[in-house]
Amino acid sequence: MLNKIKRNPKIKWALIVLASLFTLFILFFASIYFGAWGELPSSTELKELKQNRATEVLASNGELIGKFYVFDRQPITYKELPTHLINALVATEDARFFEHDGIDNRSLLRVFFKSILLQDESAGGGSTISLQLAKNIYGRKDYGPLGIVVNKFQEAIIAKRLEDVYSKEDIIRLYFNTVPFSDNTFGIESAAMKFFGKHTSEINLEEAAVLVGTLKASHSYNPRIFPERSRLRRDVVLEQMGKYGYLTEAEVQEAKQRELVLNYKNYSHDKGLAPYFRAQVRKDVSKILDTLKNKDGKKFNIYRDGLSVHTTLNYKMQTLAEEALKEHLQDLQEQHEAAWGKAAPWLTNQQIVKDALKKTSAWKRLEKEGKNDSQIMAELNKPKPIELFDYDKVETRNVSTKDSVAHYLKFLNAGMLAVTPQTGAVQAWVGGIDFEYFQYDHVSQSKRQVGSTFKPFVYTAALENGIEPCEYFSAREVTYANGWTPSNSGSDEDDPHMNYNLKEALSKSMNTIAVKVLMETGIENVVNQAKAMGINSELPQVPSIALGTASLSLTELTEAYTPFVNEGKTSRAFYITKIEDGEGNILAEFKPEISKDRSISETNRKIMIEMMKETVNEGTATRLRTTYGLRNDIAGKTGTTQNNKDGWFVGITPNLLAVTWVGSDDHRIGFRNTYVGQGANSALPVFAKLMQKMNSESGFNEITQARFSPVSSEIKEMMDCDPEKRDGFFKRLFGGGDKDEPKEQEKEEKKKKKGFFKRLFGGKDKN
Repeated sequence: MLNKIKRNPKIKWALIVLASLFTLFILFFASIYFGAWGELPSSTELKELKQNRATEVLASNGELIGKFYVFDRQPITYKELPTHLINALVATEDARFFEHDGIDNRSLLRVFFKSILLQDESAGGGSTISLQLAKNIYGRKDYGPLGIVVNKFQEAIIAKRLEDVYSKEDIIRLYFNTVPFSDNTFGIESAAMKFFGKHTSEINLEEAAVLVGTLKASHSYNPRIFPERSRLRRDVVLEQMGKYGYLTEAEVQEAKQRELVLNYKNYSHDKGLAPYFRAQVRKDVSKILDTLKNKDGKKFNIYRDGLSVHTTLNYKMQTLAEEALKEHLQDLQEQHEAAWGKAAPWLTNQQIVKDALKKTSAWKRLEKEGKNDSQIMAELNKPKPIELFDYDKVETRNVSTKDSVAHYLKFLNAGMLAVTPQTGAVQAWVGGIDFEYFQYDHVSQSKRQVGSTFKPFVYTAALENGIEPCEYFSAREVTYANGWTPSNSGSDEDDPHMNYNLKEALSKSMNTIAVKVLMETGIENVVNQAKAMGINSELPQVPSIALGTASLSLTELTEAYTPFVNEGKTSRAFYITKIEDGEGNILAEFKPEISKDRSISETNRKIMIEMMKETVNEGTATRLRTTYGLRNDIAGKTGTTQNNKDGWFVGITPNLLAVTWVGSDDHRIGFRNTYVGQGANSALPVFAKLMQKMNSESGFNEITQARFSPVSSEIKEMMDCDPEKRDGFFKRLFGGGDKDEPKEQEKEEKKKKKGFFKRLFGGKDKN
């Protein structure tokens, strides 16, 4: 035989070529094995596998609100994987999984020779679950023409090591925790939550088949984008399960008849529930993590370390609050645009539009290129396809950048914060009408004039400084320093010759009386009272502060109202209760921050609640009763700022405090008239709709059915006064009234007379 081979040169050269190829193969494989193409993980390293994990943000009941991630991945245990999910994977991806050692040698050789000799990069068939796991964990690198082969061999070596280190169950678990699904989703738990709104342990047979089916091509079989294609692929998976004995033929046919039903929940940064809240949580958690280190002495990474951030947010209330705000703002937007008509400032005021344009990246880019204003405007007037937001739909139109800016200027925006007043725990946080298009958070970032919502601080200070609830003040207009004459924007029923007690004046939100109460109490006393109740911003010490000319954030105003329902103590808004690492260890924990001292006496606190209940029952907030039919125990205060720039409403119940603001982001654009812009029309309905929705949910009974504690007979007696009384004939004829503030000239005359009698009879001013 040997002699025959020696005499036949063709056979001899064929054997030499085969031996050379085999030697090259061995050397090539050895070069990969020993790391010439890149170091491979050792068995020790594989034992300590740590994948990037998404940080979860959880509501108060543990329900997932959203995630922070580079790759959307949330690991789970093997016990959480349903049997039908495991069977679907094995039947479809690797029928011999429980029999081989991680590598199908015949398939691997086929891949090698097809890739090398035929340059067929699509050569497959040898990819076991273990091989796919190796690819999922370590990815693939570009090694040039031999890249596909090098990567395949690297994966084979890693797969063999994985099989040596882990059990088959562990490999299944690791695979499901790392495999990429559709929509940039990594891991079965994230996929189950995203596409079906369920934990992995809860998905049924058809849902499991859908998710396993997407593994062949995550985009092509994306059930959100291609539902019919995904359904057909699901049926293939079901047939594979029948082929390998995991399902009977009857079970396969029954499952194939069922419709593909998604419950898609997008946990992206821009979409999903509570995006403004999540953005704030991300900022806060990042700052907290900067002060902490893990067991290796390194800082935690919010996007990679799989932390759990527990919050106070009420998942259901947040959902209802977002619905309420969107429903009302959509209606209000129509009123707003109709009221302005063709005179709308976003159409007629070119300076407003130009100022907004200057803030765009397009303007800044052109400015860097050296273009002047007129050249930039010419460029930004050119039409092009631009995606435009509207409540009904988002559509792409052929408009200019200038037109786009004007389009967005027309939109009203809003903010709402609801807290448990006893603790400050945030229950709902809505920072705007749509986070994707309006990312400015009106809860935490914006400061606006608060209008008449400041008046309760004035009246509280008055009570604390000895003014009685039944003390009367004239509604007559008075001129103060700099010629400022506040007037009432109220109804024709408000008679300037009438005198009103505190409750009546507050419920009707009478400007003239609010300023007189402020002056009688003392501006400094009012400012000190407001600060004691939780306001930290600088407050202007001028008479107009009584009408809310101070600019406050929505959060700050909310906190300052908490003493009214928290025994006179201020509760600071808080929303993160604890942060845990991936193993459940507590990294940081937070408790309510409540002031130790009262800022209001218990008697005056209850008087103020009764006065603000009157605002709802008989005053400016009566539409809560008449229009929305609410019968809950509610106290409240409306607010409207000068020129109808801002609308406010503060809704107070025994166990929930909610504050809402509505207005335009550009301060120069207000409501056209008070009918549309008053707080009772612009802001109050958001609270009203939220309460309506909560009333229909028994889970909120602790809030909706709560009652304010009854007042004592002493307080009833203190507040038992005629609502109003008319000036006498001579007062109407010559002016003046109970607790009326004289004009500046009259005050000077009084000072002179007062000085004369002091000099004559002695004595001191009351301090």
